[in-house]
Amino acid sequence: MNPMQQMLANAKRMERELKKAHEELAAKEFVVKKAGIIEVTIMGDRKIKAIKIDKDALSADNEEMVEETLAMAINEAYDKVQAESDAIEERVTGQRGVLGF
Repeated sequence: MNPMQQMLANAKRMERELKKAHEELAAKEFVVKKAGIIEVTIMGDRKIKAIKIDKDALSADNEEMVEETLAMAINEAYDKVQAESDAIEERVTGQRGVLGF
Protein backbone atom coordinates (compact mmCIF):
# COMPACT_ATOMS: atom_id res chain seq x y z
CA MET A 1 0.00 0.00 0.00
CA ASN A 2 1.45 3.34 -1.02
CA PRO A 3 1.55 6.31 1.37
CA MET A 4 -1.52 7.98 -0.17
CA GLN A 5 -3.59 4.80 0.16
CA GLN A 6 -2.37 4.40 3.75
CA MET A 7 -3.37 7.96 4.57
CA LEU A 8 -6.84 7.44 3.07
CA ALA A 9 -7.26 4.15 4.94
CA ASN A 10 -6.29 5.87 8.20
CA ALA A 11 -8.75 8.70 7.53
CA LYS A 12 -11.58 6.23 6.89
CA ARG A 13 -10.69 4.30 10.05
CA MET A 14 -10.74 7.52 12.11
CA GLU A 15 -14.05 8.50 10.54
CA ARG A 16 -15.59 5.12 11.51
CA GLU A 17 -14.20 5.37 15.04
CA LEU A 18 -15.48 8.92 15.48
CA LYS A 19 -18.92 8.02 14.17
CA LYS A 20 -19.19 5.07 16.55
CA ALA A 21 -17.89 7.08 19.52
CA HIS A 22 -20.30 9.97 18.84
CA GLU A 23 -23.23 7.55 18.53
CA GLU A 24 -22.28 6.13 21.93
CA LEU A 25 -21.96 9.66 23.30
CA ALA A 26 -25.43 10.56 22.01
CA ALA A 27 -26.93 7.72 24.08
CA LYS A 28 -25.06 8.67 27.27
CA GLU A 29 -26.76 10.62 30.07
CA PHE A 30 -25.09 13.53 31.86
CA VAL A 31 -26.62 14.47 35.20
CA VAL A 32 -25.91 17.67 37.11
CA LYS A 33 -27.28 18.45 40.57
CA LYS A 34 -27.14 21.98 41.95
CA ALA A 35 -27.80 23.36 45.41
CA GLY A 36 -29.84 20.30 46.35
CA ILE A 37 -32.85 21.72 44.52
CA ILE A 38 -32.18 21.20 40.81
CA GLU A 39 -31.29 18.09 38.83
CA VAL A 40 -30.78 18.29 35.07
CA THR A 41 -30.27 15.29 32.79
CA ILE A 42 -28.94 15.95 29.29
CA MET A 43 -28.20 13.35 26.67
CA GLY A 44 -24.89 13.31 24.81
CA ASP A 45 -26.67 14.62 21.72
CA ARG A 46 -27.36 17.77 23.79
CA LYS A 47 -31.08 17.16 24.20
CA ILE A 48 -32.54 17.77 27.64
CA LYS A 49 -34.01 14.54 29.00
CA ALA A 50 -35.26 15.70 32.39
CA ILE A 51 -35.35 18.63 34.78
CA LYS A 52 -36.28 18.05 38.40
CA ILE A 53 -36.90 20.89 40.82
CA ASP A 54 -37.44 20.28 44.52
CA LYS A 55 -41.02 21.33 45.22
CA ASP A 56 -39.97 23.01 48.46
CA ALA A 57 -37.86 25.45 46.40
CA LEU A 58 -40.82 26.54 44.30
CA SER A 59 -42.04 29.70 45.94
CA ALA A 60 -42.23 33.29 44.78
CA ASP A 61 -39.41 34.16 47.19
CA ASN A 62 -37.08 31.66 45.52
CA GLU A 63 -37.99 32.30 41.89
CA GLU A 64 -34.78 34.13 40.91
CA MET A 65 -32.54 31.66 42.77
CA VAL A 66 -34.25 28.67 41.14
CA GLU A 67 -33.95 30.23 37.67
CA GLU A 68 -30.25 31.01 38.16
CA THR A 69 -29.54 27.56 39.58
CA LEU A 70 -31.36 25.92 36.68
CA ALA A 71 -29.36 27.92 34.13
CA MET A 72 -26.09 26.99 35.89
CA ALA A 73 -27.04 23.31 35.93
CA ILE A 74 -27.94 23.26 32.23
CA ASN A 75 -24.73 25.07 31.29
CA GLU A 76 -22.64 22.69 33.39
CA ALA A 77 -24.33 19.69 31.77
CA TYR A 78 -23.61 21.06 28.30
CA ASP A 79 -19.99 21.65 29.35
CA LYS A 80 -19.74 17.99 30.42
CA VAL A 81 -21.04 16.83 27.04
CA GLN A 82 -18.57 19.11 25.22
CA ALA A 83 -15.66 17.89 27.35
CA GLU A 84 -16.56 14.28 26.56
CA SER A 85 -16.87 15.09 22.85
CA ASP A 86 -13.47 16.83 22.89
CA ALA A 87 -11.92 13.82 24.65
CA ILE A 88 -13.32 11.47 22.01
CA GLU A 89 -11.96 13.60 19.20
CA GLU A 90 -8.57 13.88 20.85
CA ARG A 91 -8.43 10.12 21.51
CA VAL A 92 -9.30 9.20 17.92
CA THR A 93 -7.44 11.91 16.00
CA GLY A 94 -4.71 12.82 18.45
CA GLN A 95 -5.82 16.46 18.28
CA ARG A 96 -8.59 18.56 19.70
CA GLY A 97 -10.87 20.76 17.62
CA VAL A 98 -9.77 19.35 14.26
CA LEU A 99 -13.18 18.20 13.06
CA GLY A 100 -15.39 20.81 14.68
CA PHE A 101 -17.69 18.40 16.59
